[in-house]
Amino acid sequence: MFADDVEKTASSASVPWKILIVDDDPDVHSTTKLALKGLSVDGCPLAFADAYSAAEGLDLLKQDKDFSVALVDVVMESDNSGLDLVQDIRDKLNNHRIRLILRTGQPGYAPESDTIRLYDINDYKTKSELTRVRLLTSIAIAIRSYSQIKQLEANRNGLEEVLAATSELGRFSDLKAFASGIASHLCALLKVDRDCLICADLKPLGNAAYILAAEGYYSHWIGMPLAAVPETQVRQQLTSVLNNKQHALHDGLCLYFPGTDNQALAAFIKWPRAITASDRRLLEVFCSNISVAFENLQLYRSIEQLAYQDPLVGLPNRNGFLAEIEHQISQPAQTAKAVALVDLDNFSYMNSVLDDAFGDEILQAVAQRLTSQLSDNCFVARVSGDVFGVLSHVDDLTPERIEAVFAEPFALHRNEPLRISATSGLIILDQKPLGATDILKNVGVALKQAKHFHRGKTVFFAPELADAARDRMQLLSRLRTAFSDEHLKLHFQPFIRLHDGVTTGAECLLRWQTSDGQFIPPDQFIPLAEQSGMMVALGHWITRTALRWRSGLVGRVDDAFRVAINVSLVQLKEDDFVESMMRNIQEQGLQGHHVELELTESVAADDVIDVSQKLKQLGKHGVSIALDDFGTGYSSLSILSNLPIDRLKIDRSFVSGNAADQPRFSMAQTIMELAGNFQMRTIAEGIETEEQRVALQEAGCQEGQGYFFSRPLDEQRFDEWLGP
Repeated sequence: MFADDVEKTASSASVPWKILIVDDDPDVHSTTKLALKGLSVDGCPLAFADAYSAAEGLDLLKQDKDFSVALVDVVMESDNSGLDLVQDIRDKLNNHRIRLILRTGQPGYAPESDTIRLYDINDYKTKSELTRVRLLTSIAIAIRSYSQIKQLEANRNGLEEVLAATSELGRFSDLKAFASGIASHLCALLKVDRDCLICADLKPLGNAAYILAAEGYYSHWIGMPLAAVPETQVRQQLTSVLNNKQHALHDGLCLYFPGTDNQALAAFIKWPRAITASDRRLLEVFCSNISVAFENLQLYRSIEQLAYQDPLVGLPNRNGFLAEIEHQISQPAQTAKAVALVDLDNFSYMNSVLDDAFGDEILQAVAQRLTSQLSDNCFVARVSGDVFGVLSHVDDLTPERIEAVFAEPFALHRNEPLRISATSGLIILDQKPLGATDILKNVGVALKQAKHFHRGKTVFFAPELADAARDRMQLLSRLRTAFSDEHLKLHFQPFIRLHDGVTTGAECLLRWQTSDGQFIPPDQFIPLAEQSGMMVALGHWITRTALRWRSGLVGRVDDAFRVAINVSLVQLKEDDFVESMMRNIQEQGLQGHHVELELTESVAADDVIDVSQKLKQLGKHGVSIALDDFGTGYSSLSILSNLPIDRLKIDRSFVSGNAADQPRFSMAQTIMELAGNFQMRTIAEGIETEEQRVALQEAGCQEGQGYFFSRPLDEQRFDEWLGP
């Protein structure tokens, strides 16, 4: 770094540099020694000592304080063993000479940003990144740093200033503050007036070199491009140092601080006298430590960018969005603000049908469109996979403006136009003291409401939406508890053959009675069970319980008596649905004809091919299939023609009331005629009167169920209802 006339100690020619390797992998020890074999630094060889745990390494350092460098693995006995050892070396052993190089084979366990800034380490690399050349370089730099620290112990005041600067600058996370700190400490170290400036050359960021910080005479140059610096000497010195990547010690001091990714800082300070060897040593230590601090700062900024930026679309991520909301709500509000969540419709389908690269292109195009077409006041972020967040003034963030973003097709994939729609939730920020997390949660409730009921539109948040969502969560929690505590029960409603009154079977119906005796309607908790993933486990329990009940009726009812079990879509999608159903039937000593599965039209219409295959397999074993609530859902002749349906259930809305006179009864007659054409049987729900029974029988309906015959009954009451 400096000229060759830096003084060397007399003993340096013969005493080896002691290197401590702390790693729990023996192979790492051998490969490290092999990589460093024959290396000498300043004419002195290397001597190695091995420790296979942090505790063993600490013991060796207690016994011998003359180790120059320690190569420390981060993850050993625990995820933070290496970091704990660093802290023990510095704090418990009070050893500030030894240079510490942290290594890790698990990048996911990289130290947090505050650890990187606060711990006194010489270098930090992944094992794969630390090639032989880089290892040699790191060791050489570390040894020289150790040697210089040891040589400068006699000059305690200067050393303390260097360490103070390193410690203080290591805590900075802002580049400008860091540069200003270098200038201040450099002036204090050399005991000169504060006529100093720091020039930054951040090439990867696309910026020309510029004056980042300045003190005293040069303070009015801050922000000026290096090429525009008016003093020729200063301009040329800084340019030469940045180009040559080394210090210049004539016509003033100009120091070079290398960073990562070809970024660098250069410091110019007025120096009125010749530089001494002691000054050189102090400056070398200072520059070495500040360079490490600069790399740590860059690492911290990279970690911060990963924490708050989305690398794919170049926008803030969820953390960045929350931070901006928190910042905005903490400021005095001159105009009302609004927050929106914009969800791309069918993105997962497009991503799976095409490919991930195409999906990435869509996200990038949407990000660009949002930032370019919305107001300049809008803060846009990508908060999750295909959901973007927008924060702006309420006048700049309206449903119309959001919809306008997606009005025109996107030119993607070789400029092929692609139309994309989006569904949004929107919230107006009022004066209520809500935090950013609660705001995002509320706008998420509005988005979910929009996705369920207003696809492609924007829904404003209303407090009742949050109340409803909270009620659903509480109900789901209670349902989980009721299921685990066996508070759910099955009731059974009989099927009656209309022309002679014979009981032909029964439908099992799930009932939930709370501790206070209240019944929760199934249409409230069944959808929650389906959405939360409970339905498969709940369906298994219903099936086993219903089949056990039917098995208990053997000898009391005719062999043709069937138990009907409602099946949801999530159950049907299970790969082993058929095998599981037949296994449960056989375990109870039953046969397929003892069981009927009831499907809704929406379930049957979801994936006709897959559903048909599974139902046909069940049909081969004698299991019958009924289509429930026919005529109220996705009624389609294709469903009837493509699925092996045995029985249509006529919905109660076509049956209840004055059946003989009501106009809707004609729909029931139509269903019966349709079933006859497809050679299916029919059963009517909701029969409440003798008149309805007679009208259905005369129209050709074979079976019925309803309060006219019996309400749903628990096992004991159904047994009593059957009689002796």
